[in-house]
Amino acid sequence: MHRFPIIGLPVAATDYAGAVSWILEHAAKADRAYAVEAANTHVAALSRHDPDFGSSMARFDLICPDGMPLVWALNAQLADSEKVPDRVYGPTLMLETLKATQGRSEFRHFLFGGKQSTLDKLSSSFAERFPNAIIAGSYSPPFGEWPADEFAKVCEKIRSSGANLIWVGLGCPKQEHWIARHKDQLPPGVYFGIGAAFAFHAGEVKQSSPFLQKIGMEWAYRLAMEPRRLFKRYFTYNSLFLYHLLRDAVKKP
Repeated sequence: MHRFPIIGLPVAATDYAGAVSWILEHAAKADRAYAVEAANTHVAALSRHDPDFGSSMARFDLICPDGMPLVWALNAQLADSEKVPDRVYGPTLMLETLKATQGRSEFRHFLFGGKQSTLDKLSSSFAERFPNAIIAGSYSPPFGEWPADEFAKVCEKIRSSGANLIWVGLGCPKQEHWIARHKDQLPPGVYFGIGAAFAFHAGEVKQSSPFLQKIGMEWAYRLAMEPRRLFKRYFTYNSLFLYHLLRDAVKKP
């Protein structure tokens, strides 16, 4: 799988099928922890702007192009025959992975993060939609500061569940830092920084229409839904992404 720098972030030129194939191959190895991210403009710009977050993202093994601006920037570097047709949207990647593991007992999923009520809704929804995929366990960590023994507790829950596909929904950038900083101590498996997918699939937050997603305007829909929480993020990091993209283009010989 070839990777190309998008404002310094090594993004894989892949589609859903390629990403799922990579994920299952590495989950089956059970030799160490692997980290997967579906990156949008926020993740890319924060990785470039914040050295600490950039160091965490450098530990990820597969970074998929979640946002359409990343797809456009990626395709600008590819020949016509190599261009990716669409983004690899994190919430959809989760569904595609669940679908691919139906009836395959060697793959077991673990849901980590969010409120217990969200995890209960999520588990119920997935049991209905993917009855032959194994949700081996879930865990809602304490709100706020975690106790000193929390990491060991989480590892034991994952290990005892036998899960090798671990979905981490702690919010960005907390989930990326958590995966990266503990990668060498985590039980073997593929760990996903999955962001808002938990709330989407639990039915707690409505997703934008496929049309808005396709034209790269999902951010505008989400901003309209949660203006106070998201205005600063989108204004700051969309602007930084565009700035670094143009700056890198000018620097090219």
